[in-house]
Amino acid sequence: SKREIKMRKLDSTKVRPLKTEQLLHIEDHDFALRPGFGGSPIPVGIDVQVESIDSISEVDMDFTMTLYLRHYWKDERLSFRSNKNKSMTFDGRLIKKIWVPDVFFVHSKRSFIHDTTVENIMLRVYPDGNVLFSLRITVSAMCFMDFSRFPLDTQNCSLELESYAYNEDDLMLYWKHGNKSLSTDEHISLSQFFIEEFSASSGLAFYSSTGWYNRLFINFALRRHIFFFVLQSYFPAMLMVMLSWVSFWIDRRAVPARVSLGITTVLTMSTIMTGVSASMPQVSYIKAVDVYLWISFLFVFLSVIEYAAVNYLTTIEERKQLKKRGKASGMYSMDAVQAMAFDGCYHDADEDMDLSPFPEPCEENETRASQTNISNADTPRLKRKRSLKGNVGRIILQNNHVIDTYSRIIFPSVYIVFNFFYWGLYI
Repeated sequence: SKREIKMRKLDSTKVRPLKTEQLLHIEDHDFALRPGFGGSPIPVGIDVQVESIDSISEVDMDFTMTLYLRHYWKDERLSFRSNKNKSMTFDGRLIKKIWVPDVFFVHSKRSFIHDTTVENIMLRVYPDGNVLFSLRITVSAMCFMDFSRFPLDTQNCSLELESYAYNEDDLMLYWKHGNKSLSTDEHISLSQFFIEEFSASSGLAFYSSTGWYNRLFINFALRRHIFFFVLQSYFPAMLMVMLSWVSFWIDRRAVPARVSLGITTVLTMSTIMTGVSASMPQVSYIKAVDVYLWISFLFVFLSVIEYAAVNYLTTIEERKQLKKRGKASGMYSMDAVQAMAFDGCYHDADEDMDLSPFPEPCEENETRASQTNISNADTPRLKRKRSLKGNVGRIILQNNHVIDTYSRIIFPSVYIVFNFFYWGLYI
């Protein structure tokens, strides 16, 4: 009816809006070409706000960063009339219809524009044709790391921006506000690194087939937290080395105790070294942590070799003493060390040696001794046991080999000197 038609005309929400293409005269120009095509290169200013550094991977030698990338240029084809001189803001739907700089990230592995809830793209056009083009991007790029001082290292990484198609004759990239063009969020933090500095720089890149290109650099320095590696690698290695020194204070004739202690510390050091290597790239040079762990492993290994030397020299000395006393003759004679290997008991070379071909077990000897009619206070074996209980430290020192005596001083002293030299060199 005529009344319904009249009401529709009065309803402002039914009025067809003005098209953006008509306002910016997009259909009147060829936006496949850059502004000022054929003339001087178009200057494109860049500024970056780093939102976060998401991760640093030593194995892949890369980093992941989320940032706001903003482009500034002037395209007179987009100028429009405005009485109040106000800009117009658009979303990503207009980007496909106009010319925008083709900036890409050099050495990037993965990158994407955030699209929740819509694409994070903003285009702002001013009446005089100046354009602001902003993106929110997450990019993973290579960082050429040097692990020769790991984990006491400082890594210098950079994110590089460059035009893909336009060389310096067509497009000139520059930092919009100089060193102030790069800003960072105050709350940026990483679990394994201190962020020491952010800086912006520029340069040129040459390609033999296409020429020279302007390139912008986002440089940042990362210093690694050392406390985590002290707890996980250095401190356990120190404890294993010190634990291996305990064998120097154990009786040289206690073969099972000293051998098992040495083997345990060697295997533990091997486990620590394997765990550190598994989390690192397979580089062809020696890292600082490798130096420390291998030297620590050498100390542990030498403590095992030290006891092998002590045991061998002890056996030779006791055989010489028995030969001098005339007790080493006969096919079935044995020294104290051999007797201990057979029955598992400690035998003193002077008092407790039984040179019979088949010694009886310790438990049976003790039972037989307790059943004798001689009083316990008068038996020499019980007297010796009482003296052992009261003078354990003196007995250990008397049965100590000269190599053990020197090892108690030399091993800790050399290891302390090594630690002072190591931490002084790398820190």
